[in-house]
Amino acid sequence: MRIGVLTGGGDCPGLNAVIRGVVARAERLGHQSVGILHGWDGLLENKTRELGRDDVRGILQRGGTILGTSRRDPYAHANGWESVRSTLETNRLNALVVIGGDGTLRSALKLSVEGDFPIVGVPKTIDNDIAATDRTFGFDTAVQIATDAIDRLSTTAESHDRIMVVEVMGRTKGWIALYAGLASGADEILIPEVPYDLDRISREIERRHADGHTYSMIVVAEGIEPPPGSSIELPLDAFGFPRLGGVGYTIASELERRTGFEARVNVLGYLQRGGTPTATDRILATRFGIAAADAIHDGHYGTMVALRGNDIKLVSLDEATAEVRGVPRALYDDAGTFFG
Repeated sequence: MRIGVLTGGGDCPGLNAVIRGVVARAERLGHQSVGILHGWDGLLENKTRELGRDDVRGILQRGGTILGTSRRDPYAHANGWESVRSTLETNRLNALVVIGGDGTLRSALKLSVEGDFPIVGVPKTIDNDIAATDRTFGFDTAVQIATDAIDRLSTTAESHDRIMVVEVMGRTKGWIALYAGLASGADEILIPEVPYDLDRISREIERRHADGHTYSMIVVAEGIEPPPGSSIELPLDAFGFPRLGGVGYTIASELERRTGFEARVNVLGYLQRGGTPTATDRILATRFGIAAADAIHDGHYGTMVALRGNDIKLVSLDEATAEVRGVPRALYDDAGTFFG
């Protein structure tokens, strides 16, 4: 078989480990891997390269993706199955391993149904919000980067008696904010899943200052609703989603106005997606890649590899894309033990 490998959507630590796992396992099983360059662009514009075992040596610890990626999509920017059919036929591809987040996997599901084409998905996002898997690779690295940053910012906040607001990624779900905030001992964590009360937070900050704790660390997911009355207007991306980033400035301004204490903001942004993946993400991504190649070999198409407990399982792409997985309220309440 000739197996295409595609990385779509945003970059993510661990992508190269997945590619390495797919290619190495496929070769051992007697199959040839073909890299699709620049995400769905490669299928839309016939940009590919042959991949053998030697092509993926030494990439395990590298961030990014050796194949490149893009935000283009065959359904949002082209004509679906008919847009990619020619490339699949020209390269004599028998199956695809599609590595991506919820948007990429939804398009993979559509192509598998519309074209009756063999596809296996691999869940990729630092946001950790893909349904049907307990963890996505890239999440651990993003949390570690955010935790390290918050730890560093805590010392300068303490030195200057400031409120420090740290904005992390999380469009609709607050996994990174919750884990990084809990790991770094944040005084408040604001996530999209749970409404927040700036009056309460302000009172807690004032009480902390009165008790001699003259700095506060607030972790904010970028996708939270802005405070009532704020006039944030965000431009839309190619998919109609707001380009997030900056709500932390509004939160900081409101807290400074209400408490009278100086507030500063740090937006971590793309720092969370770059650089060397942690050992945990390298191992999970490698296991996902191996399992995806096995699924293709065994004919288990229309599926996604998933982590369930400590085991890699196969779930249907339907199940994997049915919803976006949010933070359980009980987990957020655990973090709330330390608020204030």
